[in-house]
Amino acid sequence: MVSYVNALLYGVGGLVVAGMALLVALQERLVYVPVLPGLTKSYPITPARLRLPYEDVWLQSSDGVRLHAWFIKLFPDCRGPTLLFFQENAGNIAHRLDMVRIMLQRLQCNVFMLSYRGYGASDGFPSQHGITKDAQAALDHLSQRTDIDTSRIVVFGRSLGGAVGAVVTKNNPDKVAALILENTFTSILDLAGVLFPFLKWFIGSSGAKGPKVLNFLVRSPWNTIDVVGEIKQPILFISGLQDEMIPPSQMQMLYAKAAARNRQCVFVEFPDGMHMDTWHSGGDRYWRTVKEFLLQHASERNESSKSAVKSTL
Repeated sequence: MVSYVNALLYGVGGLVVAGMALLVALQERLVYVPVLPGLTKSYPITPARLRLPYEDVWLQSSDGVRLHAWFIKLFPDCRGPTLLFFQENAGNIAHRLDMVRIMLQRLQCNVFMLSYRGYGASDGFPSQHGITKDAQAALDHLSQRTDIDTSRIVVFGRSLGGAVGAVVTKNNPDKVAALILENTFTSILDLAGVLFPFLKWFIGSSGAKGPKVLNFLVRSPWNTIDVVGEIKQPILFISGLQDEMIPPSQMQMLYAKAAARNRQCVFVEFPDGMHMDTWHSGGDRYWRTVKEFLLQHASERNESSKSAVKSTL
């Protein structure tokens, strides 16, 4: 009996040690992938390749890191909604241009695409603390522009970008009109348990079972489940039910947490949507869903509200 207990303890200890080694060695590579295998860090194309008029924007985060972004306008005088787009973890903003080209056409909007630190032409190395600063720098830049309607800034985040977008939306209720989350995780802690099932007992969010003794090793926890419950702006949740990377149940959990306090939450499922292609497989219904959300929560100010603002000046 004693030998059996000892063997069990050694086995558990071995799993913990193995889990610690994996988290220390691989976590940054799993959370942040600025360069896709076989490719370079540079942009393979620019918006000009797709005949999209754009502006190269150079920003500086609050800790001094130099950042690059593309601001793509539907046309020079477009005063429609401006989407602040935060991308997935893998690759750079150039890999999202096909989707953005359709986004501009279908939504009649502008799109601001930020390269996180360490991605594309931006300096530095990615981290949760740093990328949060990057997102704030991008929003601050947009909020100070005079060539857009700053009351119609909507944050759009996919996967990792959803975690980034949730934080900047929560922190800026006066600058962000609404938030769109697509195929986003509850937390990196929960996602680690999905990627490494044998670690579920040792890592996860506070609501999960087990001692969670490995949580302290995670340098970028991105606890989106905690953040969405504090967001006051309208939120559209887009979930691809064939997501092969993030269980769709995590999107349902995010929605449930947010909707418990926020009545302006909408949850829409796309049966054929995978992690990266829900916008494509969802077809017309996908773009109608987003457009209706923008019309409801980021429409042009009516004349009476404009007059009211003028009367106070």
